[in-house]
Amino acid sequence: RYLYCYWGGVLKRAIPVTINGNAAATAEIFHSVHAGPDKWADNFPIANGPRQSPIDIAPDASSYDAALKPLRLKYDPSTCLEILNNGHSFQVTFADDTDSSTLKDGPVSGIYRLKQFHFHWGASDDKGSEHTVNGTKYPAELHLVHWNTKYASFGEAASKPDGLAVVGVFLEIGGANASLQEVLNTFSAIKAKGKQTSFADFDPSTLLPACLDYWTYDGSLTTPPLLESVTWIVCKEPISVSREQMKKFRELLFSAEGEAECCMVDNYRPPQPLKGRSVRASFKK
Repeated sequence: RYLYCYWGGVLKRAIPVTINGNAAATAEIFHSVHAGPDKWADNFPIANGPRQSPIDIAPDASSYDAALKPLRLKYDPSTCLEILNNGHSFQVTFADDTDSSTLKDGPVSGIYRLKQFHFHWGASDDKGSEHTVNGTKYPAELHLVHWNTKYASFGEAASKPDGLAVVGVFLEIGGANASLQEVLNTFSAIKAKGKQTSFADFDPSTLLPACLDYWTYDGSLTTPPLLESVTWIVCKEPISVSREQMKKFRELLFSAEGEAECCMVDNYRPPQPLKGRSVRASFKK
């Protein structure tokens, strides 16, 4: 037998699999094969909704909005808790019971607390980002996920039109990124789906570009349940990552221990139709 690992309808690799009668494991493998973005609308009709993400950003079609404020990001390294492999990315989680790590201003009003950050990346350096700029793909994209404290919890906020604010940062090939390397150094402990380890005292602001000019639009989560609750803030300036560092991303696995190994690559959703939405820029062209 051969197991084909898909994400976004793209064949990742064919792996010999011995089916040993473990129905649960087989079902999990089968689900992973058939649950790429092209299938999501079957179970999540909002996949075809009016404000889906990501999008292709066309800078010439975006409008400068002088009313947009600079981003105010205040992150406390002591709120960083752990890093885990959730089977579709790796995620660094933060304590969010106080206003210690927050996003303010930019296109949003109120206080948004940092919940987690994660990445999307490709099987090669010519693709991997979820958002694109004039069709240009980056090898990876960082998402810092925040929730609006006017709601009682992340879970409640995630279902509200103004519930979440996600800062997106592109990665481009260049010099090695020392801050990113701190994250990559944990990967041996979280290689397989479901693995996690403590990850303390990390300052995510060290992963931000020096210039925080941004585009913003109303969008959604880019993985199921695809809720249309996200104010997207996509930074114009990328951060650097070396080719060797990108190779480390691809050593993670979609699969759990005991399953046929399936490398975690191409875990991005393709750009979705704009459907009349406006994209605003915090900077002049």
